Amino acid sequence: SDGSIRLHQMTSEYPLMQWNDSTKGQPVIALQWALTRPAVFFALDASSNIYIWDLLENDLLPVAKQNIPSEKVVTMTLLGEPEKANGLLGIVLAKESGQIDIQYVKKKWALP
Repeated sequence: SDGSIRLHQMTSEYPLMQWNDSTKGQPVIALQWALTRPAVFFALDASSNIYIWDLLENDLLPVAKQNIPSEKVVTMTLLGEPEKANGLLGIVLAKESGQIDIQYVKKKWALP
């Protein structure tokens, strides 16, 4: 609820990494690992900002941020086929009105 993100290992109650105020204080409402690239994850905050983290490129800050200005996004999920090497990765955004929007991610964050 405070915008912090913690990376845990299943065998420990203490986080391996913690990013405080990663969303400038906005609550994180969805977070998901990329299906096609293990070091990449996506976070959605309550202000409809999507943050892309690539831990191999930068483990201190997100590598990209995208605002969805048209309407409030209430949740997101990712789609892709991890068993295929084509690098297709999409973000499915559910908006407050009930509209669903699908956006594809740049190959550099999707290729295995």
